[in-house]
Amino acid sequence: MRQDTFFSFRRIFWSGGRWRFLANTLLGSILLTLVLVVFCYWRIEVSSSNYVYSNVDEVPFNHVGLVLGTSKNLQNGQSNPYFTNRIRAAARLYHSGKISRIILSGDNGSIYYNEPVDMKRALLRYGVPEKNIYLDYAGFRTLDSVIRCQKVFGQSRFTVISQEFHNKRAVFISRKTGIEAVAFNASDLHYNNMGMDLRECLARVKAFLDIYLLKEQPRFLGDRIPVF
Repeated sequence: MRQDTFFSFRRIFWSGGRWRFLANTLLGSILLTLVLVVFCYWRIEVSSSNYVYSNVDEVPFNHVGLVLGTSKNLQNGQSNPYFTNRIRAAARLYHSGKISRIILSGDNGSIYYNEPVDMKRALLRYGVPEKNIYLDYAGFRTLDSVIRCQKVFGQSRFTVISQEFHNKRAVFISRKTGIEAVAFNASDLHYNNMGMDLRECLARVKAFLDIYLLKEQPRFLGDRIPVF
């Protein structure tokens, strides 16, 4: 009877210990993930801050401006303000003499979805001559866009054009891959968007992994395209 009681207590002890171990492991993993996310976000924020501009008068001249793509419409069919504001920012830089050529880099996933062509049509309406616009159809993600701007379009210095949160990540990737990029901030949306904030946090962790661990390269490169 006494021996049975001993084994019962032993089973309870080891069962509780196992659950405590699993709980501590899970908690430790969550804390480690949070530390990683915070560190990556902070590091990109700090390392890019001196190269990102909101005042057009302060932006240094670069021959090329690189507009990072996004869809022209939201899922509900309404115009995407991120798209519209990037086009306006690119046109503003061009007409202010801060850039003389524009590369529009985005996803061309199907015949029904073509970010570069959509951006070109919008940019033409702002009076930018077609001869000064170049299209990059393989800008599937930020890393692809900035590295292709160097390796395909031959630009080691250029001005990235997107919203501030996106620009900081793009400049970080550029500078860590030997590209002397700066960025001009298109107008952002002035409301809290937790989904967008979370997405950007994860994107910054992915950028760190791509640069330091995975050594990622663009999905496609292809022939050189000179920008005159």
